[in-house]
Amino acid sequence: MQAPDSSDSWQVGSHRFTSRLLVGSGKYADMAQTLAATEASGAEIITVALRRVNLDAARGPSLQSTLDPKRFTYLPNTAGCKTAEEAVRTLMLARELGGWNLVKLEVIRDEVMLYPDAVETLKATQMLVKEGFEVMVYTMDEVATALALEDAGASAIMPLASPIGSGLGIRNPAAIADIISRAQVPVLIDAGIGTASDAVQAMEMGCSGVLMNTAIAGARDPVTMARAMRHAVISGRLAYLAGRMPTRDTASPSSPLVGKIA
Repeated sequence: MQAPDSSDSWQVGSHRFTSRLLVGSGKYADMAQTLAATEASGAEIITVALRRVNLDAARGPSLQSTLDPKRFTYLPNTAGCKTAEEAVRTLMLARELGGWNLVKLEVIRDEVMLYPDAVETLKATQMLVKEGFEVMVYTMDEVATALALEDAGASAIMPLASPIGSGLGIRNPAAIADIISRAQVPVLIDAGIGTASDAVQAMEMGCSGVLMNTAIAGARDPVTMARAMRHAVISGRLAYLAGRMPTRDTASPSSPLVGKIA
């Protein structure tokens, strides 16, 4: 299956991409599997949890020595941060380290469900935008919060489908659809995707993209699942562009009755 051509690219902040599948870099068995799965996914953007991933080759196998930053766009994220100040400090260090300006913000205090902290997330978004960052923001599937984040200057809104790492899929499609219909910036599903049909559903709804990690890394065969997710995102996007047939409460014959043999 071929990807849509570059005319169907999408933009976040000052960056433009063709692939609408974003992947994480954690939870793989080793760096070789990380590379193989990332390549199979066709993703251009890779999220990097700065507090959990080794970026320094001097300290052993590093992500940058495996996934060339000139080939892939690194998206530093604030996984593990519990306050706005902590998240901002982490991303300021990231910019000094790698020059990264496009970032993913998540501020989580809930240790059980890993739901984002709305107050701290909004505060961090405002602070980061003032510092010149282009911020993709992980948030709940709730439209008022999403619009507040957009008003604060977020470059993309990333509502969860279901809790991080749960694989439960999109539990509240009506809320996601509401965000998509009202937001003026890209909306990407982040967290909770479990299999290819979940990714298709997200893209058919009109999401700009889908970010996932565990759905691929936690599969029995991560490389094959990465390939499946690549095709799922493309298929869902094409279906969205094509526009689905109207639904009906009654049957409709597939062949016209005009000119039928008596």
